[in-house]
Amino acid sequence: MINEQLMEACLRQERTAQRRLYELMSPPLYQVCKRYLRHAHEVEDVLAEACYLILTRLPQLREWRAFEGWARQITVNQCLAYLRRQTSFAIHLTDDAAAEVPAPATGPPMAAQDLLQLVQQLPDGCRTIFNLYVVEGYSHKEIAAMLGISEGTSKSQLNFSRKKLQELVNAFYYPTAKSHEQQR
Repeated sequence: MINEQLMEACLRQERTAQRRLYELMSPPLYQVCKRYLRHAHEVEDVLAEACYLILTRLPQLREWRAFEGWARQITVNQCLAYLRRQTSFAIHLTDDAAAEVPAPATGPPMAAQDLLQLVQQLPDGCRTIFNLYVVEGYSHKEIAAMLGISEGTSKSQLNFSRKKLQELVNAFYYPTAKSHEQQR
């Protein structure tokens, strides 16, 4: 458990405390990275960068109780920095983006891991904006500033990602329905 004593020991550069902090923070931060990045090597690289920054910037943290949110923010920022180097967020959406949202699937609740796998199938830009808006709770204005895009682009990519995700959920629940439609 992360507590004040552990944080103070880390500030004193005690290696065993730093190792313990890393062991406690890396699993949840790994999950944050997985939401933004597709490949395990990318997740591991960005997580390593984020953990290094967290440990080196620890003296900047004013209140140890804010550590988890602070560490999560650093990790999200590292994911975004990586994605900005790899991805163009100002994509042009096709007319398919304006298509109606398919009827929602009904069935047993979807496991979180299954939903994460479906989110991973979204294009990089859409997936990033979906995570920032839906999961992290940023506004379109904040997302636009972080990614260097317009608010309209953020909104359109979120709309596209929601529609695409609904299609993926429907295909998850009704995998044969799509193959029947394709045969027609």
